[in-house]
Amino acid sequence: MKKYSLKEFNRQNRSILRLGLPIIIGQLGGIVTGLADTIMVGQHSTAELGAASFVNNVINMFIILGTGFSFNLTPIIGENLAQKKNAELGGWLKNSLVANMTTTGVILLVLSAIYFNISRMGQPEELMPLIRPYYVVSMVSLIFVMLANSFRQFLEGIMDASISMWVLTIGNLLNIFGNYMLIYGKGGFQEMGLLGAGVSTLVSRAVILLLFVTIFLLRKSYREYKAGFREMRIRRKYWKRLNAIGWPIALQQGIEAATFSLTTIMIGWIGGLELAAHQIVISISTVSFTIYLGLGAATAIKASLYQGRHDLSKVRKSTISGIFLSVLVSIVISVILYFNATSIGRFFSEDKAVLEIVAMLIPILMLYQFGDSIQIILANALRGISDVKSTMWIAFLSYFVVALPAGYYIAFVMGKGITGVWLAYPIGFTCGVLLLGLRAVKVMSG
Repeated sequence: MKKYSLKEFNRQNRSILRLGLPIIIGQLGGIVTGLADTIMVGQHSTAELGAASFVNNVINMFIILGTGFSFNLTPIIGENLAQKKNAELGGWLKNSLVANMTTTGVILLVLSAIYFNISRMGQPEELMPLIRPYYVVSMVSLIFVMLANSFRQFLEGIMDASISMWVLTIGNLLNIFGNYMLIYGKGGFQEMGLLGAGVSTLVSRAVILLLFVTIFLLRKSYREYKAGFREMRIRRKYWKRLNAIGWPIALQQGIEAATFSLTTIMIGWIGGLELAAHQIVISISTVSFTIYLGLGAATAIKASLYQGRHDLSKVRKSTISGIFLSVLVSIVISVILYFNATSIGRFFSEDKAVLEIVAMLIPILMLYQFGDSIQIILANALRGISDVKSTMWIAFLSYFVVALPAGYYIAFVMGKGITGVWLAYPIGFTCGVLLLGLRAVKVMSG
């Protein structure tokens, strides 16, 4: 391996930041919306906050799975950009929309099965009238998320991430405004509480898709892409390749998301106050997760481009830079959490019992930042070079075989309650870092 000079290291850092910052800003808009959603719902009632915790964790697991599936475009775009096949990218976008819709059909079937079995999941009975309607509206909105994901991955893959950023920002601002109007019944609207938050999210996601489609159709610089979109037919071999790349990524991300959803179900066994506190800390954690994910997406895009040029040396270097930047962010976030551990929960709830539980969970949130930041970069770098099956099996081992049983044992056998459930996260992330690191060294050492 050639020496990695400080000059080149800084160049890679700047390149990832230039590409990653618009992605991060766009995603942070979604997180800010989620935080605003949680704050507004929490101020409306603690019961609605607990119901939102359950539904959001279940639905978000499948949104993350679906988003992971749509990442199948990243290595394909990198490969075609490296070979200057711009017209073919439009055809791949068309085929991606078809593949995403077939995947959405599968996801909706699973979510429907869950809906008809919610009463068997051990959640507080008093929350059921709130959970059911919110669940249905959130499930329908996933259709718009999946279609928008194709356009988003396309724009970020061709390094037009700033457009994606603005589209998501507009949609998220609309969501916040809609939340205020519908949750509290402002501007002549009926006060809908938690259901109003779901309706607002549904409308904003539909608007995001409409904006993506409009930009793609009207932007003159996309002439070659639009020609490819019109002329290239939907091809079975393209659909198969998108599924071959997409499903391992989807399952890898779905397994990680399922870990959070299953731990949420475990916390529901403990009580409604614990569910509300869990939702608050999870909402806080999504800020750091989004930053890591944005840096990971930038790393994947750079890795796919270098892979298309058959330059493993630069794949390694972009991965190292991604890890450096992500760990730097994790340190900053941990410091912020440390100095605000006892007060940060007040943004979401005034319930003293809930705030006491939040304060107990913040140190664990700090603990898992480092493992989370590194494993996201490594998984995305491997995704960028189409090494996706390994990440799926590593996720299964780290979270389902190691983390979840460990969390259950600590929480319910050792009697540590919600803190025991939460310890599953740093345990799983640490395991993931070790295994992904070994895999990355092996496949990037050519």
